[in-house]
Amino acid sequence: MKSLALLQVPVTNPDMISNPVTEPTIEKLRILDLVFLPGSLWIMIPLLILFAVAIYIFVERWLTISKAAKEERNFMNNIRDFIHSGKIESALALCKGNSTPLARMIEKGITRIGKPLPDITAAIENTGQLEVQRLEKSVSVLATIAGAAPMIGFLGTVVGMIIAFHNMAANPNNLNISDLSGGIYTALITTVAGLVVGITAYICYNLIVSRISQVVYVLEAKSTEFIDLLHEPV
Repeated sequence: MKSLALLQVPVTNPDMISNPVTEPTIEKLRILDLVFLPGSLWIMIPLLILFAVAIYIFVERWLTISKAAKEERNFMNNIRDFIHSGKIESALALCKGNSTPLARMIEKGITRIGKPLPDITAAIENTGQLEVQRLEKSVSVLATIAGAAPMIGFLGTVVGMIIAFHNMAANPNNLNISDLSGGIYTALITTVAGLVVGITAYICYNLIVSRISQVVYVLEAKSTEFIDLLHEPV
C-alpha cells in the first residue's frame, strides 16, 4: 500500500490538465517589412537608390565592355594583307566597319603610315588611352557606392540608437523593454542594408575592373602586332 501511495502524483492545479499552457508564437520577419520600417525609411530610401544605381552601372558597363572585347575573325590578318598590298583605303574601310576600340586604334595607326615609327606608336597609344577611359566611364561611381553605403547605414544605426536611448532617459519610470528592443533592432537594420549595398557594389566594381584589364591586355597585344607588321618586308 505504501508503494502505491508513492506512485500517486498530486495535482496542485487542476486547470493545467484541461487548459494546457501554449507556447507564444514568434512573428516571422519578412525582408519587405524590414526595408519599409517607418523609423528607418530616411536611410533605407537612399540606400535603395544607391543599390539601383550600382546594378544599372554594372549591367550597362558589362554589356559595353563585352561588346568592345569582340573582335572580327581574321581582322588583323586582313589588315596585314591590305597594308602589304598597298591597299590603305581598304584597310581604313575595314576599321571603320568595326565599331570597337581595337579597330579605332588600328585606324589611327593606319592614318599615320608614312610618318616616323615613334609617331605612329604615340598615336596608337593616345587612342588606346582614350578608349580605356571610355570603358572606365562611371566605374568610379561603383567604388564610391561601395565605400559610402556602409557608412550611410552605420549613420542610420547611430542616429537610431541615440533616439532609443534618449527616449529611455526621458522616461525612466515608464521604461518598456519591448519599445527599447524594437528601437534598437530597427536602428541595426540600416547597418545591414548598408553592408548589403556596399558588398554588392564592391563585387560589381571588381568584376568590371577585371574585365577592363582583360580588354586592355588585348589592345596592347594587338597594337604591338600592328607595329611589328609595319616592319615586315612587303
